[in-house]
Amino acid sequence: MADTLLRPALVLGLLSAVGPFAIDMYLPAMPAIGADLGASVPAMQSSITAYFAAFGLAQLVYGPWADQAGRKLPLYVGLGVFLVGTALCIAAGSVQALLVGRFVQGLGGAAVMVVPRAIIRDMFTGHQATRLMAAVMLVISVSPFLAPLAGAGLLAVAGWREIFGVLALAALVSLITTRFALAETLPADQRQPQSIAVLWQGCKTLLAHRGFMGLTFLGGFAMASFFVFIASASFVYAAAFGLSPLQFSLAFAVNALGFFAASQLAAGLGQRIGAPKLIARATAGFAAITLALFLVALSGHAGLWLTIAGLFCANACLGLVIPTAMVLALEEHGRIAGLAASLGGTLQMLAGGAMIALSGPFFDGTVLPMLAAIALCGALAFATSRLVLDQSG
Repeated sequence: MADTLLRPALVLGLLSAVGPFAIDMYLPAMPAIGADLGASVPAMQSSITAYFAAFGLAQLVYGPWADQAGRKLPLYVGLGVFLVGTALCIAAGSVQALLVGRFVQGLGGAAVMVVPRAIIRDMFTGHQATRLMAAVMLVISVSPFLAPLAGAGLLAVAGWREIFGVLALAALVSLITTRFALAETLPADQRQPQSIAVLWQGCKTLLAHRGFMGLTFLGGFAMASFFVFIASASFVYAAAFGLSPLQFSLAFAVNALGFFAASQLAAGLGQRIGAPKLIARATAGFAAITLALFLVALSGHAGLWLTIAGLFCANACLGLVIPTAMVLALEEHGRIAGLAASLGGTLQMLAGGAMIALSGPFFDGTVLPMLAAIALCGALAFATSRLVLDQSG
């Protein structure tokens, strides 16, 4: 089984890492970019929101297209659009131009998020699919460790525009990988002809499916907490804790380690105790940890190391929740896996973008607003789990 998973995990993981790299590599440079372009902190946070909004909405196109045309063509187009957006970011002379570039980047990056998820559903179901999803996430895990460090290093020796140059190179490598190392997993006789009526019928089926919607929003609230962290952490860690870009990169890597380490245990634990029960327990742990961390911050005692430790534990819970919920949400929708993956991804990205927008006005450079928003995500995810999960399995 390990040999069967290795090649697709590497290929799909490298493809799927393009989107996270476009976020993580950029984070240490956000204060410097804001200073260079004369942009405020909320304006720079909007560059994250613009990426997520486009990233989410474009999935509604790539998923159905992948069901109709096969999996590879949408990947080619998405990576091409990502390259155009990256070029716009390199040339940006104002924050408005940067926002446009980031939006176009998100439009392209969506393809390498939604299509690999459909490919996994083409290849496997059940615990095998969860194992492959977790293996893909293990490959993606290089992003939170190496991308911020690479971004900080480039910022020190060159400049922030060179960060986008490296992202362009990564997209080119991904195009070559798609062409020569990725097989088409959707045979022509299994492709679904698409029309507005067909898409509407598929969307109605998914939107009316309690399990799909519940698991989608449960995962969405969980992911939104990480989006809030991504949008706020570089400023919080610099202003509140006095960290340099390199020190922030290391702290970010530690916070992400919990997620990706725990994600490798998701398939085995789900098989042992049942996926619904695993999601319910991990979501409860996430909510409890984030609430406790918020209360500590409210008392004025949330120092750097306590914040890092608390978020490490919270993200470990998310490592069990997110891959398991993704697989479970698609389980009953094999014939429209592309549409299901895209609709689910869109709703999750919009939830994350909305949480960034809602928490932005409360940002004051301290750790409290960030931890408050993360705790709210934990509470919403826990409430959703209680409503939708059958924990008897």
